[in-house]
Amino acid sequence: MPHATELIAIIALGLVLAFVCGMLAQRLRLPPLVGYLLAGVLVGPYTPGFVGNSQLAGQLAEIGVILLMFGVGLHFSIKDLMAVRTIALPGAIVQIVAATAMGGALALIWGWGLGAGLVFGLALSVASTVVLLRALEERRLLDSDKGRIAVGWLIVEDLAMVLALVLLPALAPSLGGDGAGAAHHAGDGNIWLTLGLTLAKVGVFAAVMLVGGRRFVPWLLDQAARTGSRELFTLAVLALALGIAFGSAELFGVSFALGAFFAGMVLAESDLSHQAAADSLPLQDAFAVLFFVSVGMLFDPGILIREPLSVLAVLGVILIGKSLAAVAIVLAFRHPLGTALTIAASLAQIGEFSFILVSLGLSLKLLPEEGRDLILGGAILSITLNPLFFALTDWVGRKVAERPRLAARFERKGAEALAVTTENPPHRGHAILIGYGRVGSTIGKALKAWDLPYIVLDRDRRRVLDLRQEGIEAVFGDATAPGILQAADIAQARLIVVATPEPHTTRRIVELARELHPGIDTLIRTHNDGERRHFEEQGVGLVLMAERELAFGMTLYALRSLGLKEGEARIFVDSTRVESRSAPIETEIDQVTPELRPHKEEGA
Repeated sequence: MPHATELIAIIALGLVLAFVCGMLAQRLRLPPLVGYLLAGVLVGPYTPGFVGNSQLAGQLAEIGVILLMFGVGLHFSIKDLMAVRTIALPGAIVQIVAATAMGGALALIWGWGLGAGLVFGLALSVASTVVLLRALEERRLLDSDKGRIAVGWLIVEDLAMVLALVLLPALAPSLGGDGAGAAHHAGDGNIWLTLGLTLAKVGVFAAVMLVGGRRFVPWLLDQAARTGSRELFTLAVLALALGIAFGSAELFGVSFALGAFFAGMVLAESDLSHQAAADSLPLQDAFAVLFFVSVGMLFDPGILIREPLSVLAVLGVILIGKSLAAVAIVLAFRHPLGTALTIAASLAQIGEFSFILVSLGLSLKLLPEEGRDLILGGAILSITLNPLFFALTDWVGRKVAERPRLAARFERKGAEALAVTTENPPHRGHAILIGYGRVGSTIGKALKAWDLPYIVLDRDRRRVLDLRQEGIEAVFGDATAPGILQAADIAQARLIVVATPEPHTTRRIVELARELHPGIDTLIRTHNDGERRHFEEQGVGLVLMAERELAFGMTLYALRSLGLKEGEARIFVDSTRVESRSAPIETEIDQVTPELRPHKEEGA
């Protein structure tokens, strides 16, 4: 194959196979991530047929890691972590230590070195963000105490793994690996000097990002948003993520992953973070899929036949060892058994960070290829079995509840309530105005006159800033993008008013609004009679067609001008409006010419 087409081939085949295998996994009620890994196995060197270029796949995977870590930083919330810090912080640390110790013990039994055992154990200790959040969402547990503890636990695990990614290259020579190429060899020969220089570089980078980056990154993104160009805004988001990641590696010697994480974290404090996350999500998803495909290319399925007992041992650490540690920790902090079982099931799998650690361990020559295959096999199996593990913990919870004496032994009292505090309390019973042009602003002024609560959601950055100066709460973003309606507290809203004229956009907004809040009332505008009938059939609260309402207003004036009393004219127009809603689409108002009453002077 010509070299010029290898990049196209790996992207095209990788995405096509990932889609096919992901759909197959979804049909089998498995996470799509399993399908992406399987797609990598199919194009890898250990299976017959096409073999992808692993070097190009590795570079594409690096972009996937950068965007994944940027997304983690965008969603990183110190407030959420502080709300559950009393259990998530010590619980995650203890579980990481326990799982690392178990993984390290297996590595020593197999005759590996200390460095291999450390990387192997860390890779087994951290759960997949994608799998955990998807499992909690499917079971509607994200907003529960169980969900908050699990998410806080995961945040601590992610932070610990970010620290590990920073320190491993510095410690690699002392652990029997190779630190070359990691830009951490300034202090070779003295582990403490090397570690000190590494931490100093990270400290300087963190200070630069938290002091200067906190001002520069939101400012630059704000300038892009003020242009009104969606392309420039999206380009600014990607340029910041990739640029900071690359610059941090070149100037400070830290990993791409850490640079991207800090870029997302400083941007998370800006009100632009929701739209930034939405705009970067498609590219993040695409390259994340290629990342999983590249990881699957490294997996040798033959390990399942050659070393079945080793694979079962790894799976035992992930499913049983980590779960028992989580249950013991949660119960020790006097939380109910149900909470302990849910958290144990949520964390009984491994994923993205495990793969990143595997790649780093291989590049530093700390981890043998057998360890890579065992970790990948454990990840694929644990992710596949995770739904069954949830079902098993639910069954255990029901069986314990059926035995009052046994349930009393696990009853825990005295656990602190998990009150999540926010600077701005969530709204309730408010209206959301999508678009604040001539139509939206008129509605907004009426709501303000009657002191009714509402939030404006607009794509024009300048307009949003002007509204905030007037004391009107406004959110910047595209209502069709993920997370934007949530930023306006759609779940607690009473009414959503779609004042934008684009029919396809309106359809998508209504669909998203009903997914997030099925009972919400809706008011929309349209310029198309077919669209009007579609929305009315969908049960939308009120659909107003601009030209039709203009015709009604002109009809009212004409009737009044020709002598009808105002009450009679309004009754006629209102009845015509009601009849038009049930009339066939082809029927137009101007096709029906009402018979006017004679003018007073004519009657005389």
